[in-house]
Amino acid sequence: MTELPAPPPDTAFPSDQAADSVKLLREAVARYGRVIYSASLGVEAVVLIDLICANGLPIDIFTVDTGRLPESTLELLERLSRRYQRAIRVMYPDAQALQNYVADHGINGFYSSLELRQRCCHIRKVEPFRRAVAGYGAWVTGVRHEQSEARATNRAIDMDSRYGIYKVSPLLPWTIQEIWAYVRTYQLPYNPLHDFGYPSIGCEPCTRAVEPGQDERAGRWWWESAASRECGLQPRTPPSTLSDL
Repeated sequence: MTELPAPPPDTAFPSDQAADSVKLLREAVARYGRVIYSASLGVEAVVLIDLICANGLPIDIFTVDTGRLPESTLELLERLSRRYQRAIRVMYPDAQALQNYVADHGINGFYSSLELRQRCCHIRKVEPFRRAVAGYGAWVTGVRHEQSEARATNRAIDMDSRYGIYKVSPLLPWTIQEIWAYVRTYQLPYNPLHDFGYPSIGCEPCTRAVEPGQDERAGRWWWESAASRECGLQPRTPPSTLSDL
C-alpha cells in the first residue's frame, strides 16, 4: 500500500456545527419518535456515534457487515463498542440470497456490469438496511454536501420514499477539516485506512485510495462512471434495472 497524504491539518474545533447537529438530532426524535442511525464506520460515523452517545440521545445505532469489509473496519466496530459501552447492532445479508448470487455470478461478479454490482450492493447492504430500519420513523445518515455534486443538493431532513420514513443528515454543512478537528479534539478512534488516502471506505474489493484533487467518493466503484457510484442507500441516479433500489 502506498502511503498518501494524511488527513487534513488541524482546524478550529466546530463547536457551533456540533451543537447544530445535536439540535437537529433532538428535533428528529421529537418529531418522528423512533430514530435509528445507519453507521457506515467511516470518519463521519465516528463523529455521529460520539454526538449520539456523548449527548445521551435515544437513537439506536446499527451497521451492516456485508461480508467483504476490510479487517480494519471490523476492528473499529469493536473499538467503538468498547469505548461507549454500547452494543452496535450488526446486520448481515440474507445467506441464501448471497449464496445464490455467488453461485450464479462468482465471488467478484460485481465487476462484470453495473447491474450485477447494484445487485450485489442490494443483497449485501440495501436489503439488510431495509430490515434494520423497519418500524422506525426516521433514519440518520452521515452524508455531507462537499462529498460529491449529488450530495451537495441534499436537505437536512427529507422524506425517503423508498423506505417510507424520514432521512436526517446532521453533518451536511460540515467540511472534512471540521470532521477531523472533532475527531482530534475528542481523540476518537477511526479506521487507519483514512491515513492512506481512503476518505470513503466500503467493501474491500470496491474501494481504493483517491489521488490528490479527486472528490471524496472517487475511490468507490472506481471502474464505473461517476454518475452511478452509490450503493442504493444514497441513490445518485434514477433506479436502473432494479426497481427496488
